[in-house]
Order: sequence, then structure tokens, then C-alpha cells
Amino acid sequence: MNAGARPFLGVERSATGRAWVSRLADDRMALAISQREGLPEIVARVLAGRGVTPEECAAYLAPSLRTLLPDPSTLTDMDRAAGRIADAIMSGERVAVFGDYDVDGATSSALLKRYFKAIGRDIRIYIPDRLREGYGPNAPALLRLKEEGIGLVITVDCGTMAHRALGLAADAGLEIVVVDHHQAEPALPPAFALVNPNRLDDTSGQGTLAAVGVVFLLLVAINRRLREGGWFATHDEPDLLGFLDLVALGTVCDVVPLVGLNRAFVAQGIRVLARRGNVGLKALADVARLDGMPGTYHLGFLLGPRVNAGGRVGRSDLGARLLTTESADEAADIAMELDVLNKERQAIEAQVLEEALAQVDVALGASRRNSLPSLIVAAARGWHPGVIGIVASRIKDRYERPSIVIAFDEKGEGKGSGRSIQGVDLGRAVTAGLEAGLLVNGGGHAMAAGLTLREERLDALTAFLDARLSEQVAAASESRALRLDGALSARGASRELFDLLEQAGPYGAGNPEPRFAVPAMRVAHADIVGQGHVRCILTGEDGARLKGIAFRASETPLGRILTDRGAGLIHVAGRLKADDWRGRRDVQFTIEDAVPTRDATP
Repeated sequence: MNAGARPFLGVERSATGRAWVSRLADDRMALAISQREGLPEIVARVLAGRGVTPEECAAYLAPSLRTLLPDPSTLTDMDRAAGRIADAIMSGERVAVFGDYDVDGATSSALLKRYFKAIGRDIRIYIPDRLREGYGPNAPALLRLKEEGIGLVITVDCGTMAHRALGLAADAGLEIVVVDHHQAEPALPPAFALVNPNRLDDTSGQGTLAAVGVVFLLLVAINRRLREGGWFATHDEPDLLGFLDLVALGTVCDVVPLVGLNRAFVAQGIRVLARRGNVGLKALADVARLDGMPGTYHLGFLLGPRVNAGGRVGRSDLGARLLTTESADEAADIAMELDVLNKERQAIEAQVLEEALAQVDVALGASRRNSLPSLIVAAARGWHPGVIGIVASRIKDRYERPSIVIAFDEKGEGKGSGRSIQGVDLGRAVTAGLEAGLLVNGGGHAMAAGLTLREERLDALTAFLDARLSEQVAAASESRALRLDGALSARGASRELFDLLEQAGPYGAGNPEPRFAVPAMRVAHADIVGQGHVRCILTGEDGARLKGIAFRASETPLGRILTDRGAGLIHVAGRLKADDWRGRRDVQFTIEDAVPTRDATP
């Protein structure tokens, strides 16, 4: 808890061990916003709690690419990259895109494919197989593309650390344009151009972009070059804004901060997605039973995991194929296949998660939260490398520590994936481990990282990262209080309020969903559903009822409070969610924390 912050509702230690504090330190800013814009006080509090001033409020509520889109030329190497690609387009040179197998890579690859098709050209998509080829450009694949007659390869969401592969490609006469967003070392690989707002000599200030956002800026720059070259005198100019559904999907799923330009990409992209013009996304939405207006939840938890499933446990190119097809029949077939693969992924993930948690619990013993290490690491032979990133995320959520899960093969080489907590830059730490010679390969960004290492280096790497991250983790732990935007009654937690709060979205990483406390509630009913979720009905003193659910909470202190018939009145904290099941327009409260009122300090 920040110095001077007063506990919200007197909660200094809750079921999750956190204090509750108000996100907004000064109510006057919220009052000014409410008066200036005519907004309800609770919505004004949400805006003020995210640093929005009264003067900025109107623009914030309607994020516009017209005002937020930068000149692409501000990115280092952008003009060089755009010029080379535009020349290839006008001369008819064969071009390929080499993409990562996750959602950011698939959407980035599909974005280029759709753009090339719109201007009357074709581009070959190559997505490496996760199990056989691993992450990023590899020399055999690049050289095969050269043998096919490809003269230019554009790598997307990868390539910044691919020194050896790009070096061999350059020696063979293949030109490479790297378009990436992962953190870079001072030394860059040999490429014709390397566009990455996180390279150390880039001063554009666009380092929060996902790769698909960088690709969109590249298309703006290419379009400008083609216009200058007279291409559109004989060809139709594409509608770049029509591609924003792909940009929104990749941005949300890569968990980059939804601030500034990213927020505009997602806000505009959701509107494009709602029109269902992309045949593949329409088929995927149908399979996922997505009805009505989509939001960031639907992108991150319904569409994204299914696009990812091909790369995790199936064929890596399925996601990109789905996002680029114009055939409704093919889209339906791929969407169904991805849905099946996603169920298979869920089963594999559950098994690996169970084994990893058992390993971690044994290693930690009876450690208390404040004596946990700075980094949680789980590693074993035989784990499926396609699910280790998701498992790392689950472990991170459970222990509130950066977590890395590593799958070793029979030869002792491990593929690892890590997820971090707010305020701890895991990508930079992994890059430092590579520079220190502890890794075969590695990199990432603040919230996520990937790595390759030899089994005998595991202990040394763990010690290195634990020491490097200790100060950041300690600082993050000090500020781990649950920040609340205000208090609601059961009657006030309505669908009308939810719809008003959506005006301040879209929400995601860096722009958290509004969190509220609902004080002095009684649990009228509670049961366990699904995979350990606690579903309940809360009632207020006036008899108003509120549906609630606490995910994966049955075996936690939070779950025990909700299912304790003798708990009496409790304060709950969480987020308001839409409940549109079977066409109804209702709300449900996602419970993240709770405390009996007797445990709160008056």
C-alpha cells in the first residue's frame, strides 16, 4: 500500500492478503470531469483514476487514429523498409512473410497478406512449426524460401535476436526486413532494415506497440511510397482502416498496454470486427458463439486462444490461413479444426499445470508470501512446449511473481516461456541472461519472454534472474494493494452502469477494467461449478440481488469465505461483467477478493 493511502472500507488485509485502496487520490478531478462532461460521478471517477484530465476527457472517450497515429517515418529504418517493399511490389519481385506462430504473429502475417492482395500482389506466408523449428527465423527455412525464388523476406513478431539465421540468409543473397517489437541488444542482426520501436536507437516513443501495430504503421508507409510512385493510378488504393480488426486482435492478445495508439487501434478495430467482414473471423466468432458487440474479453479469451491453438498443439499456419481466406467453407472448416485443437490444448494445459503446481509447492514448502523468491520456475522433461506460456501465466497469477515454465526434451534442451507482473521487466532480464551466456536464445518484452537453454544451465539462470529481478519484485509487492474505483450497491451494479463504463474502454493491460467494492453483502447461495469456480448470489440489506462468480477459487481463502455459511456480512471486490446469455441483458460480478466485515478496521 502506498504511503499515506487509507484502506478502502477499512480493509487492510483481505482473502488474498492485500489492502484495498482507492485508485483516485483526489476526488476533485472526478468532480471536475463530471461537471464538464455531464457524466455520472462513478464514470468520472474511473476516468480520473486513469489520469484523464477534464481537458482530455472528450478525446479520451473517442480515441481517434487521426490524432494518435504517428508519422511512420519516426520509427528507425521505417522509410528504408517501406521503400524496399514498395520497390518489390512495383517490380513484381517475389516476397514472403516469416511470422511467429502466436496471435500477434498470425495477425501480422495476415495483415501483410491482405494488404498485398488488395493492391494486386501476392505474398507467401511461412509460419514455423513450434515443435520442429522453434521460435523465430531459422536458416533452413529462409534458404528454402530463397530456393523457391523469394527475393525478399519480411519477418514479423520475430527476428530482432536472430543473428545467426539472418547472417546465413544474407550470405546466401536473401534480403530481410525485420518488423518486430521485442527488446533488442545493442548489436543487431544483419538485415536490410530492422523496424522495431524497442531497438535502442529508436526514438519514436512507440515501444508499447504489438508487432501487428508496427506492421500497420509499415503499411501506412508502404502505401505512401506506392502513391508517390504512381502505383494507384492503375490500381485501387486499399482501405487500411478495414484491416483494424486484425490489429485489435493481435494487440489485445499480446497483452501490450491499452493506452494511446494501442487503445485507438483496439477501439476502432472492435467496430470493424463487429461488421464481420473478415470471413475467417466471422467463422471463428460463430464457433465461439460470440453474439452481439465484441469486446476485449472476447478477443482475448474467445477468439485469441482458438487462433493460438494451431500453433500450440496443431499446425502452426492454421491461424494465418483462417485470417486470410476468402472462402466461407474453408473458414468454417478451419474454425472447427481450431476449436477442436483448443479443447485438446486445454486438456494438455490442465495436466501440465497440475504437475507444475505440485513441483512449485514442494519447492516452496511452507514459505509465506513475503518470503517467496523473486521468480518462480518450474521445469520438467516431457511437458508440451505449446502450453508452457499459458501455464506460466497461471502460476504467475497464483503466486503474484514472475514465472517461467520450461519444457526439456530428451537431449536436455529446454524451451521456456515466462510471464511477468506489472512493474517487473522480464524481457529485459531474459535478454541480460542471453548476454551473460546463460541461454542459447531468448528475448521478449516487459510482460512476457521466451528462452532456450541447456538443462545444466537451469540453476545458474534461475539464480541470475532471481537476483536481477529482486528489487523490481520487491517494489511491485509493496504496491500490490487492490486499487478500487469506488463502491457500489447490489442495486447500483446494473447493466445501465456497465454500459456507461464501457465508454471509458476498451480496457486491458495498462488500462485496467474498473474495480469496485460492494460492501456489506450476504451470500444467499453458493456452489462450485466448472473447474473450481465459485458461483454465488449476493444480497444487500435492501434485498437487491447480485450474481457473482469467483474463478478457480474453490480451494482458496476467497472461495472459503464465499462458501462459509457462517461468514455473515462480507465486503466483496471485483469487476462488473455483461451477462448476455440467451439474449438477456444482465450483469454478473466477477469477485476477485473478499473479507468478512468483522475483519475490516472501522
